[in-house]
Amino acid sequence: MDVRGMPVDLLFGHGRSIAVSLFLLLAGSPVFGQQSYIPWASGLETGADAPASRDQGVNQPRQSAEAEAAQAPAGSAPSVRDAAESAIGAFNNGPITYDGFATRLFEAYFGEKEEAEEEEPSHRPGVESPFNSPPFPFADYIGPYIGYRDTSVNPLMDAVYHGPNGDWWKKSRIKIYGWAAPSYSASTSRNTNLPLSYGLIPNHIELSQAVLIFERVTDSVQTDHLDWGFKSTNLYGTDYRFTTAKGYFSDQLLKHNSLYGYDPLQMYVDCYIPWIREGTIIRAGRFIAPMDIEAQLSPDNYLYTHSLMNTYDPFTLTGIQFSTRLNSQWHVLGGVHAGGDMAPWTTSSQPNGMLMLKWVSRSGNDSLFGGVESIGHGYYKNGHDDLQVVGMTWSHKFTSRFHTLTEAYYVWERNALEGGTVIDGPAYPYFNRVGPGTFLPGLSDSFGIVNYTAYKTSDKSYLVLRSDCLDDPRGYRTGFPGAYFEHTLGFIYQLTPWCMTRPAVRFDYTSGQKAYDNGTRREQFTFNWDFIIRF
Repeated sequence: MDVRGMPVDLLFGHGRSIAVSLFLLLAGSPVFGQQSYIPWASGLETGADAPASRDQGVNQPRQSAEAEAAQAPAGSAPSVRDAAESAIGAFNNGPITYDGFATRLFEAYFGEKEEAEEEEPSHRPGVESPFNSPPFPFADYIGPYIGYRDTSVNPLMDAVYHGPNGDWWKKSRIKIYGWAAPSYSASTSRNTNLPLSYGLIPNHIELSQAVLIFERVTDSVQTDHLDWGFKSTNLYGTDYRFTTAKGYFSDQLLKHNSLYGYDPLQMYVDCYIPWIREGTIIRAGRFIAPMDIEAQLSPDNYLYTHSLMNTYDPFTLTGIQFSTRLNSQWHVLGGVHAGGDMAPWTTSSQPNGMLMLKWVSRSGNDSLFGGVESIGHGYYKNGHDDLQVVGMTWSHKFTSRFHTLTEAYYVWERNALEGGTVIDGPAYPYFNRVGPGTFLPGLSDSFGIVNYTAYKTSDKSYLVLRSDCLDDPRGYRTGFPGAYFEHTLGFIYQLTPWCMTRPAVRFDYTSGQKAYDNGTRREQFTFNWDFIIRF
């Protein structure tokens, strides 16, 4: 059935049933070291099984009924009422706790937080992050960063750390985490919000992203030994339409035009070498393109929707990348890759080089990051773009509450098709421009610029204004020649440490052909709202 035809109450009714079933299954599962968290199930945890950080005094095993009877004064057999009150009191206030995995996970979300253990520093001495995160989506300036140690703990890993194998997981530094991001877009368009991203379908609830990550971050604070890391990011939802790279399960989009799909968004390994200058990380695999203020994963962005210029530049690269810290102010980033959003084994891939620099002022209030992200042959090949990209981002911190970021790029290729990379049928209202576009001989290029200005209103919230422009004179990126503009105002609020919401109002318009709602409108007004629920 078309997703848009499914009633919301039916969709969420199934969700409740699945959630309850999964919760009960986890509750009774021995996989995470406990048999049950519920008092009417078997296998209650004893003090010997309880995590060391919990109160051992409340985990003593009960005495048997015979032992209790032996300790009772002679002739004092309890009445039925006394026995019932005793049982109820033991259930409510007795010495037994139920620390199965589901209980630990529940406590990670809703329980009182234990006093935090003293953590190792997350940065090298003398380095301060320019931004407060939370509430802002990231703490450091855009670009490579050597001298970082991951000390974050998400609810799932908090539950694992308090389990019987918690110490092993901590020492391994391997983490499993993710989030779900349901969203809604109210729009003046009827069929599609394109070229807006990511809120694709107007006036409809979507699952933008459900993400599961397996990761080990290299420890680049220390400078005395090699270290290794890896990341596997698995994304399901409507956002896969924007992140898909040819060769990675790409037929879902390129051959079938599916609304929902799966994308192995990142798959890479890292090697940290502390003795090359002040530290170098070599990365091999598929990784997010480094240039943009915006990223493909929901928590890494100021807003739910994305700028027009970000929508139409490369999202991921596959290749080898190195980043080196020259000193506290300078980092260099270089590498080779198969072209934007392509796997090396596809018939469209072409070798591209990368060389970028990052600079941070001595005051710590300014940063520049830019250079060449992709440079190679630059010809459209076998139904896929080979975009050549140069750009620069300037970041400035006015105060601890107030900062701004501005990015500009120039993108080009030769012998392109109108609309870029080909998506074959069938056509759907959310995307009906299937098949190859008009051939555009010679040079096709585009220019984009975007500004984010953010103000921290509290430790849990901020306001952000985004304005951007994309000039696509031949329509080789959007499919409709013209200049595009958008302005978005958002208020982001951290409801809990693991849940945030990002409502925003947005206005788009173009000075060229009618481009919105499948080429029927020149402007579009939307109210966009999503939630990010972490685990």
